Amino acid sequence: MENSFSRKEGAIGIFDSGYGGLTILSEIRSLMPRYDYIYLGDNARAPYGNRSFDVVYRFTLQSVKWFFSQGCHLVILACNTASAKALRSIQQNNLPHLDPTRRVLGIIRPTVENIDTYTKTGHIGVMGTEGTIQSQSYNLEIKKLHPHLIVTGEACPMWVPLVENHEYDKPGADYFVKQHIDRLLKKDPDIDTIILGCTHYPLLIKKIKHYLPEYIRVIAQGKYVAKSLENYLERHPEMDEKCTKNGTIRFFTTESPKKFSQQASLFLNEKIEAQNINIDTLC
Repeated sequence: MENSFSRKEGAIGIFDSGYGGLTILSEIRSLMPRYDYIYLGDNARAPYGNRSFDVVYRFTLQSVKWFFSQGCHLVILACNTASAKALRSIQQNNLPHLDPTRRVLGIIRPTVENIDTYTKTGHIGVMGTEGTIQSQSYNLEIKKLHPHLIVTGEACPMWVPLVENHEYDKPGADYFVKQHIDRLLKKDPDIDTIILGCTHYPLLIKKIKHYLPEYIRVIAQGKYVAKSLENYLERHPEMDEKCTKNGTIRFFTTESPKKFSQQASLFLNEKIEAQNINIDTLC
C-alpha cells in the first residue's frame, strides 16, 4: 500500500456500490476519452441506499484506499449515497492523513450548481434512494448555493431493483414509477424540475418522462458531472498531470466478475471484462 501510494501518475477512479455509476462513467468517457479510468463496483455489499452513515462511510473509505493503492490520484464517488454519507468525512478526516495531494469528489454538487437556471417556479424535486433522501444532502447543497429554491424529496426504494433485475423497460415498472411521481407532485404541485438523485435512474427515464407533465424538466447527473470534472482538471493542471491518458479502462467488482461483466455490458452497450477484488481488509 505505501509503495503504491507513492506512484506519480495513475488512472481516474470511478466508484459506485453497484452498476449505476456506469451511467456517470459513460458520460465522462464520452467527454474525456483520452484519460485512463478504473471502475469499481462494490456489488457484494450493494445496495448502500438503506445502510447507516457509519457503514457507508467505512465501505466507501475502504474503496478509496483501494483506488489509491492502484495509483489513482483522483477518485469520483459516482454514487449518490456515498457522496451523501461519506464524502465530507473522507475529505476532512482521512485525506489529510492518507495523502493531502489526492482528491475525492462527489456527484451531488456538480448536479445542483446550475439548477436555478432550469427552474421557473423555484420548486425542485429530488428522487433518490432512501439513504440519499434521508440524508437531506441535496436539500442542504441546494440551500447553500440557491437559498431561494424550495426542495422536495421522494425516496424510490424499488427503482434500483427494477434496473438491476432488468425490469426497467418492462410493464411491471410502470406501477412503481407512476406511484413515486404522483407522490412527489402531490407533496409539491409547483415542481417544474426534477433531479434524478440516483445513478441507476437514467435507465428509467423514458417511463419517468411518460408519467410527468411535459413542462417538468428531468435532470440526469451524467453530463453535469462529466462537465464539472473537465472544468476541475482545467482549473487544476497539477492534478491533470497526474492523470494518465492512454484511453484505457479497467473494471473491478467485489462480487462475481462474470455477473458484473454481463450487467455492465447492458449499461455501457459494449462488451467488458471485469476482475474480482477483496477490499474488506482495507479499514
